[in-house]
Amino acid sequence: MTAQAVVVADRISKWFGDVVAVSEVSFALGPGVTALLGPNGAGKSTTLRMIAGLAPTSQGSITVLGNNPRSDAGIRGRIGLVSQEEELFAEQRALEFVALAALLCGVANPEAAARSALGVVEMDPDDQRPISTYSKGMRQRVKVAQAIVHRPDLLLLDEPLTGLDPRQRLAMTTLIQQLGAQGMCVIVSSHVLDEVERLGSNVLVIAQGRLAAQGNFHDIRALMDNRPHRIRVRTDKARALASDLLTYGGVNGITVVDETELLVDTHQVTLFRKRIAPTARYSGAQLFEVHPLDDDLESVFKYLVGR
Repeated sequence: MTAQAVVVADRISKWFGDVVAVSEVSFALGPGVTALLGPNGAGKSTTLRMIAGLAPTSQGSITVLGNNPRSDAGIRGRIGLVSQEEELFAEQRALEFVALAALLCGVANPEAAARSALGVVEMDPDDQRPISTYSKGMRQRVKVAQAIVHRPDLLLLDEPLTGLDPRQRLAMTTLIQQLGAQGMCVIVSSHVLDEVERLGSNVLVIAQGRLAAQGNFHDIRALMDNRPHRIRVRTDKARALASDLLTYGGVNGITVVDETELLVDTHQVTLFRKRIAPTARYSGAQLFEVHPLDDDLESVFKYLVGR
């Protein structure tokens, strides 16, 4: 833990009856953007709710700026939250909704603050339509506006890019990066690896309720790429190609399914990708398909948890 730590989680756990949602997770985070990466159901939302003080820990402790967010209302007022749930007052205008959030947080001029926050997320504060008429992407931006209207020290965003079109996603990613660069502690959950790569370098990987890995994005990416991979190769000369791949292809083992299909196991997937085509040419074999069988995030997380 550093003197600059904004959020400190010390062996936090959360269970619901016999179901363990989060298990002994510890971390300390300072200003800047941190991505909470994990598959759906991994415990990301539960972790964010505990940090926000909306749910108690079953075990362990969380502090935000040195205090307990569950019992300290003043600390909760320094946190902004964008939840996954569509908890909006549907018949209000966006300006009314965000101004109400500002009022509840004690902002001196709620309407002015709301106008500013809506402008930051590229929404028109004078739009007279009710929120119920908005697209999902527009509603998402309104949720972000209410979360930053009081200029919090800690901003929690649960899958904030969901429902945004490509231009909106880029704008939202840029905004998140800017808030982190300005000294805000921003925690963003996502189950999409490419989103995390764009959001920031610091990553917490959570799977099955456990903290599976922590570090900068490049270290996490290397950890994922260096895990065992299984790749299906379809060709017209399976046995010949298998023999040469074992010699030149950077593989650990090969299963010959039949005369047209191989299952290749490798820890050096980047090397394999570079060598498969020239090795096939050397073997006089045609390649019909090279397809990873375990390249989805679920497989990655299972590997990280089982290490």
